[in-house]
Amino acid sequence: MLTIDQATYDAIVAHARRDHPDEACGVVAGAVGSDLPTRFIPMVNAAMSPTFYEFDSTDLLRLYQEMDDNDEVPVVVYHSHTATEAYPSRTDINLAGEPEAHYVLVSTRDGAHESGPVEFRSYRIVDGEVTEEEVTVVERY
Repeated sequence: MLTIDQATYDAIVAHARRDHPDEACGVVAGAVGSDLPTRFIPMVNAAMSPTFYEFDSTDLLRLYQEMDDNDEVPVVVYHSHTATEAYPSRTDINLAGEPEAHYVLVSTRDGAHESGPVEFRSYRIVDGEVTEEEVTVVERY
C-alpha cells in the first residue's frame, strides 16, 4: 500500500496537468527504510513526448547524488499518461528499475488535464510483474 500526503498527491497531479499534452515525470524521495514519500522532485521529460517519458541523464545523476547525500531513496517514481488509462505500458514495465519503489501513474485523458478528477494509481513492478496497490491519501504524516 502507498500512503501519500495530500500536498504531494496534489503536486503530482498539478505537474501532470501542467505538462499535458506531454507526459510528466518525477520522483518523490524518502528516508532510507521509511517507505514514506516526503520530498517531491518534478523532473523534465527529456523526450518531450505525449506517449513516452525519459529522465534527463544529467538530472537523474544529480538526483541520485542528492538522495545519497540525504540518505534517501526513490519511494515513488511517477509519470502521466495523456491519452490512456493509468496502467503501466510494456515500456514502463521494462524501464522499472527500482523494485522497492511505488510506481504512480496519473491519467490526464478525457479533459482531466483541465479539471475534474484524474485517475491516480500505484503499482509495484518487480521482475516484469505488475501488482496494483491501494493508495491512501492522508492530510499529513
